[in-house]
Amino acid sequence: MREQAIHPAHELLEEIDALRQAGLRLEARYAEMLDEIDPNYRASAKNLLHYLGVRQHDIRQLQWELSQLGLSSFGILETHVMASLNAVSERLNDSTDGPTTEPPSEPVDFRSGIEHLKAHTRDLLGDGRSDREVRLMVTLPNEAVTDSTLIPSLIEAGMEIARINCAHDDVSAWRQMIAQVRNAALTQGRSCRIQADLAGPKSRTGSIQAQGRLLKIRPKRDFRGRVVQPARLWVSGPDAPTAPPTPDIPQLMLHSEHTGRPWGSLESGTRFTLTDARSHHCLGWLIEQTTDGLLIGFAQTVYIEEETPLSALDPHVLSGRLIGTPVVPEEIRLNVGDTLILTRADEPGTAARTIEDRVVPARLHCTLEAAFTEARRDQSVWLDDGRIGALITANDGDEITLTITHAAPGGSRIKEEKGINFPDTDFHATALTDKDLADLADLAHEIDIVALSFLRRPSDVALLQDHLNRLDACQLGIVLKIENRQAFRHLPRILLTGMRSPRLGVMIARGDLAVELGFERLSEVQEEILWLCEAAHIPVIWATQILENMAKSGAPSRPEVTDAAMSIRAECVMLNKGPHIVETLRFLGAVLGRMEGHYNKRMAMRRKLTIADFD
Repeated sequence: MREQAIHPAHELLEEIDALRQAGLRLEARYAEMLDEIDPNYRASAKNLLHYLGVRQHDIRQLQWELSQLGLSSFGILETHVMASLNAVSERLNDSTDGPTTEPPSEPVDFRSGIEHLKAHTRDLLGDGRSDREVRLMVTLPNEAVTDSTLIPSLIEAGMEIARINCAHDDVSAWRQMIAQVRNAALTQGRSCRIQADLAGPKSRTGSIQAQGRLLKIRPKRDFRGRVVQPARLWVSGPDAPTAPPTPDIPQLMLHSEHTGRPWGSLESGTRFTLTDARSHHCLGWLIEQTTDGLLIGFAQTVYIEEETPLSALDPHVLSGRLIGTPVVPEEIRLNVGDTLILTRADEPGTAARTIEDRVVPARLHCTLEAAFTEARRDQSVWLDDGRIGALITANDGDEITLTITHAAPGGSRIKEEKGINFPDTDFHATALTDKDLADLADLAHEIDIVALSFLRRPSDVALLQDHLNRLDACQLGIVLKIENRQAFRHLPRILLTGMRSPRLGVMIARGDLAVELGFERLSEVQEEILWLCEAAHIPVIWATQILENMAKSGAPSRPEVTDAAMSIRAECVMLNKGPHIVETLRFLGAVLGRMEGHYNKRMAMRRKLTIADFD
């Protein structure tokens, strides 16, 4: 955009009026859809249409010229579009002698537009806290079912929305989490809403053929190699296995002829012996004993196979075989130029192998049925959050043949349950699966918010609304997860359809979006989603890998602190699970609290948005 001489006021007025008329044309064109919008969102829907009318034009030159005249350059017009256009027109009219026209009516003004966004945020996410406006959401891990202290600690540390991922666990575990959240919030006198994310049509890799069963445990050592913490193993009975004292301790069961003997009959420090998978003789000792199990320590690294004998030095005290070792799948490593077969049949994946001088390609099950009916030759496929790229060379309905186009220099390993993205494929299957409908029926009257996963078009949103109506659960808030190319492309219509519901939010699922649209576009795309949602007065949830390193290791990296600070642009920030999630939650709350004292929206330059040409 090249800055030119400032045009006369009457020409600038004509440009602004063209923007107003573009917005009014969209409002007229979608009048029937506006009639279906919930009254709570009707003014917001009109404002969104006006915004889209503006963003169908490149107004950067106009912005520059207005700023040179000391007028608003429309850098922050999202929440009050027509009011901004009218105000600048009025100032320009003051400098001309020409006739003035009656300005179009404004669905919201400068103050009410912002208040609409705040009110919609309260309706969906709760009242929030006095020390910060941005809400904090946390994904509950499955340990929340058994650890009675975790959820109260999260609420005390600032969690305002507890997120249940219906792709994991089951309805029994979810209900236990819900009960704990309700009880802890009531006890602490705090508000904490509950969101359930429907699993949606998963697109993941299936299981991989096992090469054996093995558990490796090793001690922690200092820089001199001295043991500072032994390798620990929790051993319980096979009939009623119990959880270890802390989640980081691996667990096995002992099938023993002495299972009738109480664990408490063993003396502290009792010695144990086993021969591990390397034929190494390993000595251990009893660290702790309860009526439920034994905590055994080893001073060396131990490789334990299934059915490994374990006994006290006096085998009459205790002896048996360790069972429950984890399956170790064979390694599938892919290099650029390799072939990978995705199978419709749910069969264990296998690595590439040579049989009679013929290379048999690696094979993996893909859980997304629709891929085998709708994916086409020459479309791209990305696996494991974009770490591995490929191109489809064939699809016969049962097998999709891929040629690897992107991998690490030494090859990239692909594991079970890793995501598979088909960014070029236009899927037509509904986002609601049979499992989703069953989960929705189970939870609709126990949660506050339902999140729709892997939606692609407005009809997915309408279908969810229909099912909520059938379940007499229209009071539920709805969060629309924008995580693929189709959903982003249809975002304006998706928002308008969602606004038929009284409580609505949008989650920017940055992980899948980066894979679907390209990492180089992620920053631009998340800005566009934020702009459109702000124009629609819809609260946004900023998600994916927020302070992930800190949640896992206890210490944040410098880039993720900056990323966390930028999340203040949204109305809610979501943290994922991790062993240090409570400390991470407190840290994020402090960062956002400090940022709110400094934050002010910056002027954005308004080039034409492709997404605004939605009709």
